[in-house]
Amino acid sequence: MSNDIEELTALNRDYVASVQNCDVKRFDEILAQEFYCSNPDKSLVDRSGFLKQTAVPVTIRNLRADDVKIRVLGDFAIIHAATRYTTADGQEAHGRYTDCWAKQNGKWLAVSAHVSR
Repeated sequence: MSNDIEELTALNRDYVASVQNCDVKRFDEILAQEFYCSNPDKSLVDRSGFLKQTAVPVTIRNLRADDVKIRVLGDFAIIHAATRYTTADGQEAHGRYTDCWAKQNGKWLAVSAHVSR
């Protein structure tokens, strides 16, 4: 299980960095085909919609995850974390996210995300 925790910790870092850097290529590698995301505006997007929204440059900067909790439940894992970031107008802001991961063919892939601000 410690190997899974290490791998999921790295994937979580990649996920947060990919949001900040609009890294559609990396998301394409780590999102399951059945991925869905609940956005802060209460919209629900599938994998294709998420990749499209990721390609749009973000206005926030200094995005980081704190208080990360990773729970591995067999071939399923849940990551809970708090976020901190700077808005376009220079204000410090925060939110939370919950990402669900499934091990498919020996590889962890994100299957679901829920983001709140």
